[in-house]
Amino acid sequence: MAFTGLREAGLTKARIEALTDGIFATVMTVLVLGLRPPTIDLNTPGASLSSELFKLAPNILTYALSFITLGLYWVGHHNQFHFVRRTDRTLLWINIVFLMSIGFVPFTTSLLGAYPGDPAAVRAYGANLVANGLGLYGTWWYATSSRRLVDRDLASSTVALVKRRILVGPAVFSTGIAVSFVSPLASTIIFFLPIFYYILPGHIDVHIRGEHGHEEK
Repeated sequence: MAFTGLREAGLTKARIEALTDGIFATVMTVLVLGLRPPTIDLNTPGASLSSELFKLAPNILTYALSFITLGLYWVGHHNQFHFVRRTDRTLLWINIVFLMSIGFVPFTTSLLGAYPGDPAAVRAYGANLVANGLGLYGTWWYATSSRRLVDRDLASSTVALVKRRILVGPAVFSTGIAVSFVSPLASTIIFFLPIFYYILPGHIDVHIRGEHGHEEK
């Protein structure tokens, strides 16, 4: 049986959000599986659990970077869908491609943790983060183009500001990839920078808070 739209197929906005929440929750949980306690024989001369734990520092830092970055993308996706009023099949597949890139994060995180100084690992991780950001951008671009899936009166300034805010991440991550040709360590440090930008409330957050405040009055 062919369906002409998402409503007939039962693929509502709520189901897209539920799938997204489930994927993020799973991926963020799987991330920690890349951290394994060191196996050492403490009876061996010179063996030290402290030194072995220190060796795990790259894995732990990469885990923290990925977990927080995924959290920021989840918040961004949640904020976007606050404005989405309708859905269609194209939005569904754009969202699935976005989630596919999210699902790849545990692999590139483990890769970077295992080979923190290898430029190839840094570039793979950075490319994954770029794909995450572009996927998030794609959902917003499609939903807001010609006000396709959002309210007709949504301000153009809000649409533009959100687009620019989303693209900061891919731009910084791309810079990190370029820097990896000179210094993989510097690249990894650059990957942390968008966290400090995105953790601060943006225009869309203020807009949502304003709407909620108005509703409570």
